[in-house]
Amino acid sequence: MSPDEAFLLSEKIFENFIQYFKLEKLDKVHVFISIPARKEIDTQIFIQYFLAQNIRVYVPKIVGDELINIEIFEDSVFETNKWGISEPVSNEDSGERAFDCVITPLLYCDRKGNRVGYGKGFYDGLFQNISIETKKIGVNYFNPDEYVDDVWENDIPLDYLVTPTEVLSFLSGLE
Repeated sequence: MSPDEAFLLSEKIFENFIQYFKLEKLDKVHVFISIPARKEIDTQIFIQYFLAQNIRVYVPKIVGDELINIEIFEDSVFETNKWGISEPVSNEDSGERAFDCVITPLLYCDRKGNRVGYGKGFYDGLFQNISIETKKIGVNYFNPDEYVDDVWENDIPLDYLVTPTEVLSFLSGLE
């Protein structure tokens, strides 16, 4: 996939996201910062929109073996870590746990919301420590097809998946 194709698909994912999820001023969104070298969904589109709409934005940062949640603003300063991920310079954990949604990175997601990530378990840990009301939303270029067969007991599935063509809910009518 070329960088241009990835950006166009990211824009479609973003459009589907904002049409489906009606966020309001001061809502709290936790969103990963994409790694361009891995051709992840371009979340800068999301972040710029949220900040312009006065939606509070939190991003993850790995400090030691822990993922912390840092609120960012238009003037936040970033640096690239050893994995090539842009992170806020600040190490001040916001302490926030009541997000309206968490936009989650993944390599793949199946039809039950089980996701395959990079294998570090940071997002499962995050999901265990946030409000049960928080919507766990994956973004991916592809719709689910195959099932993830190595689901662990501590894996926490997504509530939704946003792709360039649709938004899928895994809540089984519990919305």
